[in-house]
Amino acid sequence: MIGLSTAAEVRAAEEVLLAATREGALMHRAATGLATVCLRLLGRAHGTRVTLLVGAGNNGGDALFAGARLAARGARVTAVLLDPARAHPAGLAALRRAGGRTTGPDGDDGLDRADLVLDGIVGIGGRGGLRPDAARLADRAATGPGIPVAVDVPSGVDADTGAVGGAAFAAVHTVTFGAVKPGLVVGEGRGHAGEVHLVDIGLGPLLAPARAHQLTDADVAGHLEPPGATDDKYSRGVVGVVAGSAVYPGAAVLCTGAALRTRPGLVRYAGTAADGVRAAWPEAIVTDGRPGDAGRVQAWVVGPGMGTDDAARSLVAEVLATDLPVVLDADALTLAAREPELVRGRAAPTVLTPHDREFERFGVAVGADRIGSARRLAADLGAVVLLKGDATVVAAPDGTAFVNATGTADLATAGSGDVLSGILGSLLAAGTPPAGTAAAAAHLHGRTGQVAAARGPIVAGDLVRRLPEAVARVRGPVLGDSGA
Repeated sequence: MIGLSTAAEVRAAEEVLLAATREGALMHRAATGLATVCLRLLGRAHGTRVTLLVGAGNNGGDALFAGARLAARGARVTAVLLDPARAHPAGLAALRRAGGRTTGPDGDDGLDRADLVLDGIVGIGGRGGLRPDAARLADRAATGPGIPVAVDVPSGVDADTGAVGGAAFAAVHTVTFGAVKPGLVVGEGRGHAGEVHLVDIGLGPLLAPARAHQLTDADVAGHLEPPGATDDKYSRGVVGVVAGSAVYPGAAVLCTGAALRTRPGLVRYAGTAADGVRAAWPEAIVTDGRPGDAGRVQAWVVGPGMGTDDAARSLVAEVLATDLPVVLDADALTLAAREPELVRGRAAPTVLTPHDREFERFGVAVGADRIGSARRLAADLGAVVLLKGDATVVAAPDGTAFVNATGTADLATAGSGDVLSGILGSLLAAGTPPAGTAAAAAHLHGRTGQVAAARGPIVAGDLVRRLPEAVARVRGPVLGDSGA
């Protein structure tokens, strides 16, 4: 599990470490790690051209010291000093000793012939968009030939939220120090950060416990353990599905199929698209009645494609009146937004899975701070909120949060959310904590999208078909598997 630390948490840890180390040691660790990544990206140093965009303060110092190391290896390094009077003195001296050259924002910056561009304009304390000179250089870096690399965080990106309040540096790679910052993996910041490389500078033991995380395949594998010798169809978790209608039978078919493909134990369907589910999934137990007639269930999924009329409202209320975990999606979210007390009054776990427009039906805009917004709604409703998006955010009422690290833009297709709900219901039926389970479902859904998209454009049915392959990839080698 990868912890995500805020700027304040990183600074607090840095202060402790700075007090315990000689002056400049921390910056030299960061610069060494930064230069190492740059060398790997370049393939060699000798003869390459590197442009540093250098602002005032320590972020510029990191860039200057890294540039000095590259220059010492034979790179031709040019530092563009946006504020020459405030450039880091020791870093500037080191660059000049190594043979690097400096210029101002209107000088010969070398951007049109650079092999790599280092963004050291502003660091984790930056707020708002870049100033005109910096914005102009960042724009030229984005369209030039050099690999754009951000130092710690792309300038113009809020390190905590990922908000971009104006012009910002568009990196293909970001080399971040000590801990991954939330703004690198969520919101607009994710698109500006590119691939994130973490450099260990010794902060780990000093950081406060992270309240936000990213899961890895290894974390999610625990939710997908293969059945043991004593398992049966009931011990694997029984999920109930209330989805679909005469108008949208496909939602029921997709949701039920995803639940079956994720943890094949037992799926009970109790909705108004029974004929479609029977035809598509003879493995499911289909009830021509209400949820209460379905039999033993350990978690419910309700909402996809069922409509928002009085009959649908009655079904949602019936499911929410149980003492079982419930996943609310699509139309059920619209109904819950009309009557939020249906959710607030529950003692059992509830997981809401809105996209941005569905989220806003609860009376609040998502805004630029997606983690903060999801946390606030989760606390208000006493439910887990899975806010779908380019980087899906999961938040629990206690403030614990997860940002999904898998997925592809190909998942923006009709029915994809129905598949996610089926995956989530199946995992939730195993009785694991709801926030971590929701994050695991988002991870698996994203990994499935990647597997399916490798074969070309996808529709939601492809996700259901590729789920077993994605589950196998997340699990990794099964104990005792010879690999033959």
